[in-house]
Order: sequence, then structure tokens, then C-alpha cells
Amino acid sequence: MVDELDDRTPEESFDLDRWLGAARRRYLYFLIPLFFGWLIVWGASWVIPPVYRSGTLILVEQPTMPKDYVTPNVADDLQERLQSITQQILSRTRLLQIIEQVKVYNDDSKKTADEKVERMRKDIEIELVHDAHNDKITAFNVYYSARDPHLAQKVTSELTNLFINENVEVRQQLSEDTTEFLQNQLETARQTLSEQEEKIREFKGQHVGEMPTQQQSNLQILSGLQSQLQNAEDGLNTAKQQRIYLQTLLDQYRTLQGTVSSGGDAPESLPAIDKELERLKAQQAELSARYTDRHPDVRKLKEQIAQTEKTRDALVADLMAKSATSADDSKKTQKSGEFAPNSPMMQLQGQLHANQIEIANRERSIAELKASVAQYQGRLNQEPVREQQLADLTRGYDQSKSNYDELLKKKNESEMATNMERLQQGERFRVIDPPSLPSKPDFPNRLKFCGMGLGIGVMLGLVVAGSFELMDDRMHSEKEIKDQLPGDILVEIPEVLNVTDQQKIKRKAQLEWVTTGVVVVAILAGSAFSYLRG
Repeated sequence: MVDELDDRTPEESFDLDRWLGAARRRYLYFLIPLFFGWLIVWGASWVIPPVYRSGTLILVEQPTMPKDYVTPNVADDLQERLQSITQQILSRTRLLQIIEQVKVYNDDSKKTADEKVERMRKDIEIELVHDAHNDKITAFNVYYSARDPHLAQKVTSELTNLFINENVEVRQQLSEDTTEFLQNQLETARQTLSEQEEKIREFKGQHVGEMPTQQQSNLQILSGLQSQLQNAEDGLNTAKQQRIYLQTLLDQYRTLQGTVSSGGDAPESLPAIDKELERLKAQQAELSARYTDRHPDVRKLKEQIAQTEKTRDALVADLMAKSATSADDSKKTQKSGEFAPNSPMMQLQGQLHANQIEIANRERSIAELKASVAQYQGRLNQEPVREQQLADLTRGYDQSKSNYDELLKKKNESEMATNMERLQQGERFRVIDPPSLPSKPDFPNRLKFCGMGLGIGVMLGLVVAGSFELMDDRMHSEKEIKDQLPGDILVEIPEVLNVTDQQKIKRKAQLEWVTTGVVVVAILAGSAFSYLRG
């Protein structure tokens, strides 16, 4: 028998009539567990304390001022800033303030403050909303779950205000900290720049005239000094020649005076004066070719020529006068050593004295000019060294100046950004959807519980009905009986039902339909009630 059963195909082993018969027999065994399984799960959804979830949508608004005009000085990583703000809001101090202000978890008097804070953190949920194109955060949702819908809405409103105010405070604080940091750096750079300027100022003060920028002026001054020195030396030579001439003329006049007094003449003394006049006039012609008549040397030479001519004329007149005077008077005057105040002798002595003073002045002027020339030559020799030293100082000054200018620009931009943040013109949070007042609990979802109960009831009904069917060893169909007999059946005795059996069968069928109707109506009613009120 077993081998015959094993040899049957799957289509032959699956007996639809048998399963239908089992379903009719075990109908109540399936329906009642189905109903009670659904009822238990569905009823539990109404017993479990409901949790209401309130939410709000906060939009991240970009700065109203274009970045080309005012560059923000706050980090652009919104996700990190949101995490930082969230950590501050979820801190123990902030949450305890909300718990005490809104009176959250007053029914849990046995819980400590830390336990309430931890529970509140679990009831808060932050959901970021990203842009589908560039994965940029454009908004975020704030949710809070509580057993009271009004309480959930109130706490969500408090959290929303905290997020908005905290973002404004954080951005302002970060902006002000950035500006303050740049201000401190700028002050340090200003001090460094002042020190560099002071070093350069002291260096220039210590080496006046030796700077590279004064090279051209030093060259011009040196050239002028050298020209003055040359002129002074030429004037000194001329003065020395004039001294020799005057001394010679004075000596010749004294000799001439002795000759006249002895009665002779001195025609050979006048050619010396004429020769000196020719020399002076030749020198005048040479100077006039190079300088104008207003040049000091030309004017002085003219005065010398005039003075020499005047001396020559006076000498000739004196000689003529002396020749008419007696020899005794001449001898007396010569022995006494006295001369008339306007005599040529006195004039020559005065000119010689003035010439000596002129030579002393020119020698002193030449010494001063030589000292000045040496000084300016020393300055020119020191200019390459000072240029290198000044370049080293200037290099540090330029670096400090560049750093100062850059920090000044950044500080000004940061101040503008800080003012923009104070006026709330920067990136800010704005509420799009205000905190909602939930009309249905977020947990438990009674409609879902209804579906879950129906599934659990079906599984429970199948298990119960199947268990009873497997434990029943009776035969309920002709096919089962025929399969157990070794031969064919020749005669069948039909089932004879009396009135009582028929009524019993009828009542059973009615009970089954009534039970089915009750279960179906109850499940449908429970589902509708869960949908409308859950």
C-alpha cells in the first residue's frame, strides 16, 4: 500500500476533495482561532499607550546678500554645523530646561533627571532633507514623540525655536570670533610693521647721505665741490703769483727810491709793472673765453688790473715828483723811513697785506673743500654696503606690509560678514511647516495591527485546524475506504438520515454561517474603526 502511494504522481497525491472536506469539517477550528488571534492583536493596539508624533519642516535659507559683495566668514559645512547645534540642543542642560518648562514626563516621578533626559533624547528625531541633484542639505525635519499630542506639539515648537535661535547665535559667535581673531592678528602685524618702519627710520637717520637714493645728488654735490676746489686752487695760485709780483714790485720801488735819492733814474723798473699788466690782461682774456664778465674771478682780475695800472701811474707820478725835490729832503725822508699816506709804497704794502689775507682764506677754504670731497667720496663708497643693508631691512618691511594689507582686507571683509550676520542676512533657518498637532498616534498604528492580527489569526487557525485533522484517524470519504479495501466494492448502502439528523445538520450549517458572518463583520468593523479612529 505504501509503495503504491509512493508511486503516485504529485497530481494524483494532491486530493482536492479531501482538502475541501477537511476545510468543511474543521471550519470552526480555523475560524475561532482566526478571530481570537486577530482580536488579541487588535485589542492590544488599543491597550498599548498611544504615542503621538509632532513634526516640523525647517528650510535652510541661503544668504540674501550675494557672495560677490559680502563673503561669509562662517564655515559652509552645514552638516557639521547642524551636528554641533544638535549636540548643544540635546545637552543635559537644555533638555532639563525644556522638561521643567513644558512639564514633560511628570507621570514618571520615579525616574531620575538623567533617565528623563535619556528618554527625551530617544523621543527626538532629526531628519535631513538633501537635494536630489548635488546632495546638498536644503532642509531638515524635527520630530518629537509623546503620549499627549498637545505636549508633543509644544515640545516640537520649543525644539524648533532652539534650532533657529541656536543657529543665529552660533553663526554670530563664529563670525565674531573670526573677526576678533583677525583683529588680533592685524594688531600683531601692525606692531611688527611699526618695528620694521622704526628700524628703517633709524638706519636712514644713522646713515644720512649714504642711501642709494642719494647717490645722484651726492655725485652732483661731489662734482660741484671738485669744481669749487679746482677754482679755489687756481685762485690760490693766482694769489701767490700776485704776492710774488707785489713783493717784487715793492722791492723794486724801494730800490728805485734809493736810486732817485742818489740822483739817478730808474727806467728799468717800469717794464716789470708793464710785464705784470700784460700777464694779467692775458689771464683776463683766457678767463673771459670761459666765463662771463660777472664771474667772480673775472671781476677780481679786472680789479687787479685796475689797481696795477693805478699803481703804475702813481709810481710814474711819484718818480717825476721825486726828481724835482732836493737831494737833502729825499735823504732826510728816506732816513726817517716815513712815506706819505697815499704814496705808492703804502699802497703796495696794503695790497701785499690784503694778498696775504686772501691766500690764508683760500688755503683754509681749500682745506674745507678737500674735507667735504673726502666726505662725499666716502659716502659714495659706502652706498653699496648701505644698499645691501637697506635691501635686507626693506625685504622684511615689504613682507610685513604685504601681510598687514592682506590681514586688513580680510578683517574688513570679516566685519562686513559679522554685520550681515547680526542683521540676520546670512544663512538662516526658516520654518516652512509649523509643528503639527497629531490627530492619530504614530504608535501603535492600529490599522497595521489589525492587518498583523489577521495574519496571525490565519496562521493560528491553520495550525489548530491542521493539528485536529492530523490527530483524527477516522475515514470521512468513500475514496479513503476504497483505498483501504483489497478488492472492488460491489454494493453500496446509502446514508439514511432521519428528521433529527437533518435538523442537526441544518443547525450546524446555520451556526457555521452565523459564526462566519460574525467573524467577518467584526474584523471589518474593527478595521474600519482603526482606520477612522486609529
